[in-house]
Amino acid sequence: MADNNAARPMGFGEKVGYGLGDMGFNFYWANISAFLMIFYTDVFGITAAAAGTMMLVTKIVDAFTDPVMGAIADRTQSRFGKFRPYLLWLALPMAGAGVLTYSTPDLGDTGKLVWAYGTYTLMMLVYTIINIPYSALSGVMTANSQDRTTLISFRFIGGFSGGILVTYLTPKLVAWLGAGDSKLGWQLTMAVFGIAAACLFLVTFASTRERIQPIRREANSVLGDLNDLKGNKPWLVLFSLALIIMITITMRASTLVYYLKYYVGQPELTGEFLSSYMLALALGAAATPLLTRLMDKKKLMMLLMSLAGALSIAFFFLPKDAVGWMFALNIAIGLTLGPKSPLAFSMYADTADYNEWRTGRRATAMTFSAATFSQKLGGAMASALIGWVLASIGYVANSAQSGAAQLGIVLLMSVIPGAFALLAALVMRFYPLDNQTLAKVHRELAQRQREPQGHPDQTAKALRTASA
Repeated sequence: MADNNAARPMGFGEKVGYGLGDMGFNFYWANISAFLMIFYTDVFGITAAAAGTMMLVTKIVDAFTDPVMGAIADRTQSRFGKFRPYLLWLALPMAGAGVLTYSTPDLGDTGKLVWAYGTYTLMMLVYTIINIPYSALSGVMTANSQDRTTLISFRFIGGFSGGILVTYLTPKLVAWLGAGDSKLGWQLTMAVFGIAAACLFLVTFASTRERIQPIRREANSVLGDLNDLKGNKPWLVLFSLALIIMITITMRASTLVYYLKYYVGQPELTGEFLSSYMLALALGAAATPLLTRLMDKKKLMMLLMSLAGALSIAFFFLPKDAVGWMFALNIAIGLTLGPKSPLAFSMYADTADYNEWRTGRRATAMTFSAATFSQKLGGAMASALIGWVLASIGYVANSAQSGAAQLGIVLLMSVIPGAFALLAALVMRFYPLDNQTLAKVHRELAQRQREPQGHPDQTAKALRTASA
């Protein structure tokens, strides 16, 4: 370890500083999840099917860059550390890419599609380059498992707080800054969010420290890192879990704007509806450290996803005039999904520890980047499914929708994501790292850290135990 205090609790200020970084990322991510699809169909001016296919193709391409960026970040050496410098280097390019993506040039249908493919790919590429090191940073700030869960909770409190600001302010900023020109409004709104995010990234850079270094310093190939993940059963379970959960979350978030506009008939509720949901997510994330003291992470995740699935399916039975019940049910879903993100990312850090215990090698950024690959793939599948379903049910932008189209929108908001949430609960049953196993892993890693070059016999023993 680079710091003998790595297992000691961190200060409150450092946790807040780390959490503010995810607030900045959600100035982009929450906009993508909630508004990008309807921006493309109702403002930018491409069809739902074309938008869905474009988001699938570009996100798949982008997702494959995640492991590459993970490998680069793990091998980065600078006076600022491995992961922190990217927050400094990429803050302004991220802002520029966001503005370009939400710009609407005066082009024909083909030209617009080319612009959408190019700018969205650019934005997600820059997002990957800065976000993968940020995610990995949480895995090297502390070796204390409970403190790590608290740190990740701060991250997602910040993230969901950013989501609250985005979902509440975006419709209002677009109207105010555009002064009737929605195309200009979207462009200027993303400029505001981009500058704010850049400032938050710099705060995170300045307030955090990297404390954990690998026990073994020998170089390991990228293929070696990937092969280590292939043999890491806890990580494989989380990979599948992240894909399924992201389908659930993205489908509900992206469909919600259509749901309120075309089914409920009250699009003016979008800001309040989404921001109250984000507030519930933040409250759920804040409760995570307490919940993990009462229940094992695995059991807690299974319970939460089962509740989220049941509540999502219940949404199907609400009549379109039951707005109060819609708010209440959506807030309840937010409370159940809120702990999901800090739990999952805390478990990713645990799997990095497990991998080092099992193999003697640590690839923190690769562990997080390959997990982010799964999330992006799930989000891409959800976006594509929404676009294809809307096209198949006869969706027409900015027009009254048929009964079949309204039913399809309701299903995308309720039953379909609910079924994926229940599937996530089932997948979590196969996660093998309980509290007792983690305690053993951390105890043996700490023992190896006390020996200058690690202890080959310990590593061999761990390999035999993990393979048994």
